[in-house]
Amino acid sequence: MNDMGNGNFGSYDPQRQMEGEQPPSRGNSLRDRIRRSAENEEAERKGQSRSGYVHQPQAEAQPEAVQPAPAQPEPQPAPQQPVEEQVQPKAEAAPAAAPAPAPAAAQANPGAAPPRPSQAAAEPAPQPAAKDEAEDLQPSENATQPIGVVLEIAGSGSMIAIDLQRLSECGDDEDPAIAMAGQVGSQIKIRVGNSWLLASVRNQRQDRKAGSILANIDFLGEGIEEKLTGKLHGFRRGVTRYPIPGSMVYPASTADLKQVYASDGRSAVTIGKVYPTKDIRAGLYVDAMLGKHFALLGSTGTGKSTSAALILHRICEAAPEGHIVMIDPHGEYSAAFRQTGVILDVSNLQMPYWIMNFEEHCEVLLTSNGNERQVDSDILAKCLLKARSKSKLAESMGKITVDSPIPYLLSDLSNEIQDQMGKLDKATNSAPYMRIKNKLDELKADPRYQFMFSGMLVADTMSDFIAKIFRMPSNGKPISIIDVSGVPSDVTSTVVAVLSRLVFDFAIWGREEKCTPILLVCEEAHRYVPNEKNADGNSVGTILSRIAKEGRKYGISLGLITQRPSDLAEGVLSQCGTIISMRLNNDRDQDFVRAAMPEGARGFLDAIPALRNRECIICGEGVAIPIRVSFDNLEEVKRPASEDPSFVEMWNQPGGEEDIVLRTVQRWRSQG
Repeated sequence: MNDMGNGNFGSYDPQRQMEGEQPPSRGNSLRDRIRRSAENEEAERKGQSRSGYVHQPQAEAQPEAVQPAPAQPEPQPAPQQPVEEQVQPKAEAAPAAAPAPAPAAAQANPGAAPPRPSQAAAEPAPQPAAKDEAEDLQPSENATQPIGVVLEIAGSGSMIAIDLQRLSECGDDEDPAIAMAGQVGSQIKIRVGNSWLLASVRNQRQDRKAGSILANIDFLGEGIEEKLTGKLHGFRRGVTRYPIPGSMVYPASTADLKQVYASDGRSAVTIGKVYPTKDIRAGLYVDAMLGKHFALLGSTGTGKSTSAALILHRICEAAPEGHIVMIDPHGEYSAAFRQTGVILDVSNLQMPYWIMNFEEHCEVLLTSNGNERQVDSDILAKCLLKARSKSKLAESMGKITVDSPIPYLLSDLSNEIQDQMGKLDKATNSAPYMRIKNKLDELKADPRYQFMFSGMLVADTMSDFIAKIFRMPSNGKPISIIDVSGVPSDVTSTVVAVLSRLVFDFAIWGREEKCTPILLVCEEAHRYVPNEKNADGNSVGTILSRIAKEGRKYGISLGLITQRPSDLAEGVLSQCGTIISMRLNNDRDQDFVRAAMPEGARGFLDAIPALRNRECIICGEGVAIPIRVSFDNLEEVKRPASEDPSFVEMWNQPGGEEDIVLRTVQRWRSQG
């Protein structure tokens, strides 16, 4: 008899007995667990224990022993004020608002209880504050209800069970982020203490026994939960505290994603919209992206060139005094940057031959292989050093090496080879000397090589050439497009190697000066940095690999654009801190990118083959968390000349073919 007033016993509750309330069902289905979790969280806010039973404090148990039941119902609403401030579902909020009389009646009864804060905020809804209320006080009902439960926890991810009925309910929500909740690539959140843990859904499979969906998730980061509204803010990458199995899983709303993708104050450029939201802008942190290199990947026809032009245009707009060098092997970016950059091709590049180092000289002048190449290399090294030493600049500098960028005359090199050949005795073969001399004479006479091996380029123009290439000063045009489509194919790799090495050497020898970072963008990167299977021993692969590994220390950023990432040299893609992947159709390419991307982006990787044109997955240093982005439309004048031709349209426009053929043949024969 006396134990009835003891708070340690919960088998008898007079109030619940009077109202005829039945104890809740303790079913073990996922739906029952989600319902009980919602009840437990509501009970916690009311001051009850997590179990839902009547484990009440001793101070509240004493009035029940005295049985002052008629006077007790009135204090019940007061503890519920925080519950409504936390925005409970509409179905539960309606009964609380029903007993409230009209506003006029409330004023006529001065003895009535004052309105609750949530009611006071809800009544002036038609007033101008309606927008704020809709955004801040009235999130979607689906956003406040769990959709699943955590089953298993691992270091980088977890397994959850998702209720099919809740998934269907969320699919009809007006918020696109909630409508996508639980699907592959979507974001969900888990409450851990006072924080929200954000995760991405990697895959799904059906649990036939429980009638639910099992999904693996990858943790992305965490944010602080706002006490009154339950909203997420202050998001940061990484996880400091993990949830436990049994924790409830909630959908991430558009409001949550806005906080996640909000800029943290660092310099950023916007390039599109975050999928699947309608109004969240996707940004790239410029310093983080360029500081640790980036790669833009995508199959042919996915909008890769236009997306690259968009990103570079945004960077140029944000930094009009920048220094960007782009290697354009197809001549498609000239049309995109005529107004904001400088276009350099074989007609105005004027790259002096003497700026090449010894290895690059060998690639151009030596044609032999095996042991003969080593003999030719020794001869060229001796003759090249003597030719450089004849320069007045070399005399003023003292000691020089065969790699020193000292101007020399092509005639001096040819004469030195002839002199060395004349000193031979009868037992020595003169073939190596003749091979080098004949190749040198061929380059001097071929008009295709005049951009490089012209007698007019003997002057010391190194400072002017570097200033022109690196845009120093930029004069409002921070990017230089190096169009190498007109360069003979046998020296294209050497030209790219020279330009890349100049970037690296300039950064090394300029360390004592004011730091001037340079961005080197290489289109069709798999041509110049091939893997071991496709490597041909050119110096361009060596220098670009070195820039990828060491360039960050000297203020050099490398941007790689390619349609075949699996053909890139091993380790180069892994040096890129930010990866922007568009649709990839080849399985080898997908596996290669999957190995290079961070662990938390696995759920997004599975969507790479299903991306639409001008959509991409971005992960790494340039973004807060991995995101799927739909690129902005680029103005016509800023687009590269890479659009696919309309065969039907062009084939229905007769006339003019004869003139086109004549002009083409004339250019063909002139060869530059």
